[in-house]
Amino acid sequence: MPRTVTAGLDGSAESRAAVEWAAREAVLRGLPLRLVQVWEPLPDPLAQAPLLGAEAEQDWIERAPDESAEGLRLRHPGLEVIPERRTGDPVDVLCEAAGTGELLALGSRGLGGLHGFVVGSVGLAVSGHADCPVVLVRAGEQAADEHRADPAGIPSAATSFRPVVLGLDITAPDAALLEFAFGTAALRGAPLRVVYAWAPQPTPSYGSPGYAYEAEAPPVAEEALEPRNAFMLGRAVEPWRKSFPDVDVTEAAVEGSAGSVLVDASRDACLVVVGRRVRTGRLGTRLGHVAHAVLHHSPAPVAVVPHA
Repeated sequence: MPRTVTAGLDGSAESRAAVEWAAREAVLRGLPLRLVQVWEPLPDPLAQAPLLGAEAEQDWIERAPDESAEGLRLRHPGLEVIPERRTGDPVDVLCEAAGTGELLALGSRGLGGLHGFVVGSVGLAVSGHADCPVVLVRAGEQAADEHRADPAGIPSAATSFRPVVLGLDITAPDAALLEFAFGTAALRGAPLRVVYAWAPQPTPSYGSPGYAYEAEAPPVAEEALEPRNAFMLGRAVEPWRKSFPDVDVTEAAVEGSAGSVLVDASRDACLVVVGRRVRTGRLGTRLGHVAHAVLHHSPAPVAVVPHA
């Protein structure tokens, strides 16, 4: 199957925003857009009971993908849109669809979201298991939100893109993460801001309380951390500057909580890119605390990129 940009469709405002974002991304990448709508069958006892509004829901299930596809073709002339209806568990179906996609876009809060989460349970689970980058999009996200305001201060999709923000771990900078961030910025002609957040190292000690003593090799002095981290960040980014010479890159080694620093940076971003280390096993969402914080609080779309 040819590469596509894929979007999940469930009828929510978040889903509609994700579909529109995915259409714009497909145009940028010159790829078809694949709309995947998943219907989850009810358990047998419920399936056999008459449900209020069941006929209307079934009618929507039949019509929604084709109607959404037709609207997207009108708004994006020349875009190839492929609507699909699938049956099964939404997480499993969307992860399978993601396996053949360039990326997968989802609403940041689906119809089945858990109370207390900013991101729905389906979005979290898919972000933690999909084989391709997953982009979570907030309800109400519009094309103009990705761009700087015009000279009069009015939002406009005709102006330049806001920066792409990449959160990078300089202790293990991964090529997949860097390539996605640089490539995404290059497609938009957007600047790229690469951020590493660090905290002062505690003084290690050994022994029982009251008899602790410092390690023989003390940690790096606090005043030396900032230049060291800035150097390591620059070294991690330098090969990618050469591969993408047209991308305007800035680097920031910032003291503080990584999640908080990235959420702050997201307020002026068109997209925030974070990594998710691939692990074996099916338990849990497999998202780190930084990705969780950014997904829950970033006003900009967030791309979760799996990497080794």
